[in-house]
Amino acid sequence: MRVIIQRVSEARVSVKDAVVGSIGRGVVLLLGIEETDDASDIAWLVPRIAKLRIWENSEGRMALSLAEIDGEALVVSQFTLFGSLKKGNRPSFNRAALPELAESLYKKFIDALSHELGKEVPSGQFGADMKVALENDGPVTLIVDTQQRDF
Repeated sequence: MRVIIQRVSEARVSVKDAVVGSIGRGVVLLLGIEETDDASDIAWLVPRIAKLRIWENSEGRMALSLAEIDGEALVVSQFTLFGSLKKGNRPSFNRAALPELAESLYKKFIDALSHELGKEVPSGQFGADMKVALENDGPVTLIVDTQQRDF
């Protein structure tokens, strides 16, 4: 799994001009699922996201986690995170999981994060053409890949 984590003041995702998920202060998670991913990737990734210390404390240091600020998370599926430009100008998505596996793991990821945070985690609509609007805070943007577990 590969996730782009963006610290935000607010965000929303829409499908056909209808908002399907929105949050205030927290993180937008653009989640890509690779063909080799499984439940162990979710188990490794979810607690790290919840405990990621990217909000300032009273001294102005990044020391507070999503859980500590009672922040929210918005999850959006993003198969293009596994796009490869090795051959030509048109991306190849061969490493991205097939939709059946990807949707199942996407839903399990959202459920696991909801459980970890103790609150509902809104999301985009898997496989839909979505519009994501956000106000990046900082900006703070991180990339985590479960195949590179040096995080």
